[in-house]
Amino acid sequence: MPIPPARRGRRHRTHGPLNPTATATATAVGRRGPALVVLCFVQFMLVLDDNVVNVALPSIRDDLGFGAAGLAWVVNAYFLAFGGLLLLFGRMADLLGRRRVFLTGVALFGAASLVCGLAREPWQLVAGRFVQGGGAAMASPAALALIALLFPGTEERARAFGIWGGIAALGGTTGLVISGALTGLASWRWIFLINLPVAVAAVALLPSLVPESRAGRAARLDLPGAVLGTGALVSLVYGLLRIGESGWRDTTAVGPLALAVLLAVAFAAAEARTAEPLVPLSFLSLRFRAVANGATLLFSAAMYAMAFLLMVHLQTVLGYRPLTAGLAYLPYCAGILTGMWLSSRAVTRLGTRPALVLSFLISAAGFLLLSGVAPDDGYASGVLPGMLVTSLGCGLSLPALTVAALEGTTEENAGLGSAVLSSVQQVGGAVGVAVLVALATHRGDTLAAEDGPLRAATEGFSLALTVAAALLALGAVLIGALLGKLSR
Repeated sequence: MPIPPARRGRRHRTHGPLNPTATATATAVGRRGPALVVLCFVQFMLVLDDNVVNVALPSIRDDLGFGAAGLAWVVNAYFLAFGGLLLLFGRMADLLGRRRVFLTGVALFGAASLVCGLAREPWQLVAGRFVQGGGAAMASPAALALIALLFPGTEERARAFGIWGGIAALGGTTGLVISGALTGLASWRWIFLINLPVAVAAVALLPSLVPESRAGRAARLDLPGAVLGTGALVSLVYGLLRIGESGWRDTTAVGPLALAVLLAVAFAAAEARTAEPLVPLSFLSLRFRAVANGATLLFSAAMYAMAFLLMVHLQTVLGYRPLTAGLAYLPYCAGILTGMWLSSRAVTRLGTRPALVLSFLISAAGFLLLSGVAPDDGYASGVLPGMLVTSLGCGLSLPALTVAALEGTTEENAGLGSAVLSSVQQVGGAVGVAVLVALATHRGDTLAAEDGPLRAATEGFSLALTVAAALLALGAVLIGALLGKLSR
């Protein structure tokens, strides 16, 4: 048998192979460490921006003149674009090139961060946050694909994804502290401007560290599905926010809610007809995936709304300054990390279903403790107990939910499973903030005249967290009743 062309010549020859992609990949092996560092720093930045604005919300409201319900769009615009476009841009990375889409997303994220930092009107900040979310939706799935290609071995890939996941968790838990420090010591604008050095460094360094790669089979981009799905979410959240501002009898909310229903129906019809939908219906035909993602939706709705409401409550009702409010969240970070450390042990000893039920109920108990925080309560006796219990349950839940949502996936659809889970988390956060902030706002406005602003705001906060605790309890019931029968 003749020697294949790729093997002819000297053993250490570097200039003859017919496959330039293989050469580029081999060259990149020695640069995997620096590449992983760059990709992890970008992921830290993307996850941090999920909640970095929460501490700064009162300052942003006072500076730019946001209304109470309108302020939720500063958070929701990012959630909606990130969650709604994640699947589309994941496919785009496979088709057009993963490095190219990653760098485009990082550049877009950096430019949008500059717009947010220089905003002078509410609409400018909201528009910038939406573009930020779009940039994050481009960069995040492309980065995961690049890591998978850079670390092909099973053990090294698991180690790389472990580092990636740890950095992501660190970004999610430290965002509030960083935001409090920057807002308290400088200005809320710096929570966006600090993204620029990371974005510039990533765009400058990554091209020399990672080769370009794309899928062998071109996939058609499902643009109609992305437009219809994102439009349905935006209309839904806008209608809910209008209800929060004016009450359930507000006729101006009927139009957006009806449009959301129509767009959702059109999205389902379009996905059923297209050859390559964003989410094949067969992927969710396994009920345990549907249950796991449904529980994730409830979990994300409750957790993101709690972070939003608690930060506003600490500063508006309890009188904490931004720096103090950020430092107050340090025990929350410690509780989440402790819960994540215990999670694998809980799943091993108890099983996925009991561990998830327990973690959801622990978080629900923490929410109920937080709902009782009154204007004259101290930090140690009022805020800290509920914060610690909530964070422990949250840390226990996150890894176990990931295991449940990705159960049964293969090499062919593991990426799709990860993208669906990330989308559900972002969308759940957006809907949760919209609904529960609207509920708290409406309750507070109703009681303000007779109880005073602080007491009324406390009542609205308490009601919203009680409803959030009920969502977690519902999630525990769904998991306990359905997930165990379906898990292998």
